[in-house]
Amino acid sequence: MFTDLSLRWKIPLRVMGAVLGTAFMVTAALVAREYEDTQRALEAHTQSLARVLANTLITPILHDDIWRAYEILRSARDPDMLGPDRQAELFVVSDAESRVFAANRPKDFPVGSELASSWIASPELNHILRSDSLEQHVVTSENQSYRIVTAPLVSDGIILGHVLLGYSKRFYLPRLTELVRRALFVTLLVLALVLPVSWVWAHRTARPLLDLARAMSHVPNALDAALAAPLPAIGDEIGQLGASFRRMLEELLKKQALEQQVAASERLAAIGRLTAGIAHEINNPLGGMLTAIRTHRRHNDDPQLGEQTLSLLERGLTQIRNTVAALLVETKAEDRPLEPADIDDLIILAEAEAHAKSVRLLREGGIDGPLPLPASLVRQIVLNLLLNAIQAADPGGTAALSIRTEPGKLLLSVRNDGAHIPEDQLGYLFEPFVSGRAQGHGLGLWVVYQIVHQLGGGLSVHSEPGQTVFSIEMPYEMPA
Repeated sequence: MFTDLSLRWKIPLRVMGAVLGTAFMVTAALVAREYEDTQRALEAHTQSLARVLANTLITPILHDDIWRAYEILRSARDPDMLGPDRQAELFVVSDAESRVFAANRPKDFPVGSELASSWIASPELNHILRSDSLEQHVVTSENQSYRIVTAPLVSDGIILGHVLLGYSKRFYLPRLTELVRRALFVTLLVLALVLPVSWVWAHRTARPLLDLARAMSHVPNALDAALAAPLPAIGDEIGQLGASFRRMLEELLKKQALEQQVAASERLAAIGRLTAGIAHEINNPLGGMLTAIRTHRRHNDDPQLGEQTLSLLERGLTQIRNTVAALLVETKAEDRPLEPADIDDLIILAEAEAHAKSVRLLREGGIDGPLPLPASLVRQIVLNLLLNAIQAADPGGTAALSIRTEPGKLLLSVRNDGAHIPEDQLGYLFEPFVSGRAQGHGLGLWVVYQIVHQLGGGLSVHSEPGQTVFSIEMPYEMPA
């Protein structure tokens, strides 16, 4: 869905995504940094306080003064120093046997109770209390909710017990929440400023691309409209692309005009080649008709001869009419459906050329009714191939047109038994100005190739000694 959006939407959305992604990464980095700094600061403060208490509580331990130890622990919290949420909240003093000597929360840690059985005890903490280490340690409580700092009570090298200071991990949550809230506020403020700017910037950036896309949408059906469309006249890559596109349109228009000229020239050339044969086809019946008329004048008193003369005149005039009608239909340009009569006309038009070269022209198959294919273009294809086949056939040889239909497509093939086309020429056969005959100009097959592909069909050629076959397949859709 996102890939189909217009650039006028994609660019602002991507800018917003970049801003949100940057804000998320910056917030995550700040939260991680704040967490580490706060943890280090609190841990350092707690360790410092533990050292002070360890030195202060030696005397109460030596004199077994529990009340004095309790007073010292209770006064250890200084709410004016770092705030209650950034100081230790649990203070416990143990003796050398790891029993509770004093605590700021006597209900949780009764005097004389085993510290190893309390809720803060963990295997790591119990090991530290039983060891002879003179170092401070930081461990986590058994329920993972407290960080415990331990400091030994040492007098004359003897460990009298330990001071345990604990602070809850919960105090991080309000600070992290506040930091996220501030980051969110800043992000929304930045978005409120960036969104209008990105919208204007996206519109200006996307406008030349949208103009170019609209111009490209006219290709290839309306090249003139594409050339007249406004294109970006700027010096960056988009402007260079627009200039290249304009040059491409100009070349396409030139090519289109050249193709039209070539197609018209080939059409006129094909009709010109027919002229001699058609003149022969008209002159033959005219000569016979004139002879019959002269004979009738000399023997006008013979009724049977008069009937034969009229019959001969009728056949001759009918042949002339059919020949001229086929030629007239060939010159029409409208795209009407292909009809069976078009195939008959093509045979009539090609027979003149075949008769002039003493080539036998065969027809195999046909169509049963109108087909939704442009008749003028199909006639031009078949006529070009038939004339080429007749030219390629040797005198006394054969040229044949095979036509049949299958569901949704028309199948045509034109073959001759003349000299075959060499293998090295087959790859260039449909290129313009490539001809295998000295008198050919090499445009007929190129025009045929262009028309076939214009109609969405396919064209292939197979040539071997004794036979060359051009096969065409043109799809069509019957109207509903």
